[in-house]
Amino acid sequence: MKLSEIRNHLSKFRVGIAGAGGLGSNCAAALARCGVGTLVISDFDIVEEANLNRQFYFADQLGMDKIKALKENIERINPEIRIIGHKTVLNKKNIPEIYKGCDIIVEAFDWADMKEMLIDTIQTMMPGIPLVVGSGMAGWGNNELIKYRKIDDFLYICGDETTEVSEEMPPMAPRVGIVSHMQANVVIDLLMKKK
Repeated sequence: MKLSEIRNHLSKFRVGIAGAGGLGSNCAAALARCGVGTLVISDFDIVEEANLNRQFYFADQLGMDKIKALKENIERINPEIRIIGHKTVLNKKNIPEIYKGCDIIVEAFDWADMKEMLIDTIQTMMPGIPLVVGSGMAGWGNNELIKYRKIDDFLYICGDETTEVSEEMPPMAPRVGIVSHMQANVVIDLLMKKK
């Protein structure tokens, strides 16, 4: 299949991304480069200097809402893409409305409790929508531990599933980038199989 045919196929789909930090911003950029038609992205935060070591933002965007900054950056990659941004804290009530119509949702949260809440909400209130989760990407090295695992037909996990972020084991660009691109690759694989 030619690249133009792939991009034409992917342009018909809508992908939700929950979080616009290291995983979400880099996954969004990869999906935009591949030609996904619509991205629905939610995040409540602003770009801070500490984000620049691993997130798809630039120094001149410090202080901007992540949603606005990411929209600008993605439109520079692919001006044909449609970005629907929500500056909000996600919860069980607003997730089904925000991600209504999405073919796949990518989980890109920092905190385990938010990950669990999103998984539970999608599985109970939006059954049948595939969810691609990131888990275990802190630190550096140990490439052989980063993997993809299919839990069932609607839940996929990317990462080493053990390495938690801490003061001694911060998130670093290489491993965060590997996992975010692995998530994007799972999304593309699932979408390419859809009619």
